[in-house]
Amino acid sequence: MDAILRNHAEALIREQITDTIMQDAPKNSVVMQLGRRLPNMTSNQTRVPVLSMLPMAYWVNGDTGYKQTSQQAWENVYLDAGELSVIVPIPEAVVNDGAFDIMGEVTPRVNEAIGQMVDKAVIFGLNRPTNWQSDIVTLARQAGNNVSGGITYDSLLSTDGLFGKVEAAGYTVNGVAAAMTARSAMRGIKDDAGRPIFVTDMQGATRYALDGAPMYFSENGAFDTSIAQMVAGNWNQLVYAIRQDIQTKILTEAVIQDPSSKQIVYNLAQQDMIALRVTFRMGWALPNPATRLNPDRSNVPFAYIEAGSPVTDYAATFTVQDNGSSPVKGATVNVNGAIKKTNESGKAVFNLRNGTYPYTIKASGYRTMNGEITISSSTKEETVKFPAKEE
Repeated sequence: MDAILRNHAEALIREQITDTIMQDAPKNSVVMQLGRRLPNMTSNQTRVPVLSMLPMAYWVNGDTGYKQTSQQAWENVYLDAGELSVIVPIPEAVVNDGAFDIMGEVTPRVNEAIGQMVDKAVIFGLNRPTNWQSDIVTLARQAGNNVSGGITYDSLLSTDGLFGKVEAAGYTVNGVAAAMTARSAMRGIKDDAGRPIFVTDMQGATRYALDGAPMYFSENGAFDTSIAQMVAGNWNQLVYAIRQDIQTKILTEAVIQDPSSKQIVYNLAQQDMIALRVTFRMGWALPNPATRLNPDRSNVPFAYIEAGSPVTDYAATFTVQDNGSSPVKGATVNVNGAIKKTNESGKAVFNLRNGTYPYTIKASGYRTMNGEITISSSTKEETVKFPAKEE
């Protein structure tokens, strides 16, 4: 039986949708506009070496004093590709009868949906891939970079305000992300001299600036005001990469099932339908290298103003011991990107929302320990014992 196969009609199949999505998706995402884009990923994981320990310098006493030694260390931070995918079914009769290019109208909405899901996952952790590190709000919460009190002059620009938290980590704020509703909250705020702090900058990258930092108001519905009202930080420290194999495909003979019930929803060939399938893969990370103002990497270059009713989190207490059950002071506890050192009692406390978090614990002379901790609407105690010291 004769048929027009793909190789017969290849010259008529347009491929420009792939380029359009690859170029336009970042325009619809605050994260991808402000973050630093790395070269495209060539596999599902990209490794970024990060400075984790700084060398020290010492004064030498006298002409014959001994010079001391120091060290510098690096560790790997990984960008793991998470996949976004969508299938848009359309009856062929609708395509044929349409007065406009329906596929051309669908593509911008797909771009918008990609940007929305990226922002939700990276900023708030909503529906994030399980192999991604914790979101910006969670990392900032562990560093104590959460500000209460709503959007006021003090919560924004005081010593312990939104900008002050980021500056305490050794970074300047180069961008602010907020919901559209934040604009009305800011219009009436004035400094001590009676000048509005929310100003229009006609020559800047965006029309609005706060203390010189451009402001971006999410128009794609991604900003979740039940978690935060505003997020500020040094976005150059956030890196992301797009996996090369972004794919679009026109399906004509597929069967589409409901993911939950597995029931057939559409049989494209039998129902004279086509479907646009888009697959988008990217990874991101906040490497957070050691700096002189943040040598143990326990702080992060982001802060946020809490929602009117702060999100409930629970204390996760790690107790690190040696094989003799004695506390290990100064061990580095890394809970999915959030880093703290254990105290004299060998304890480090994190404040986590419900979920499962991988962790890594390191201490000089001991083998690295890995595990997972699950928070389920209650506090959690996690005791980790190192084996015998390495010889």
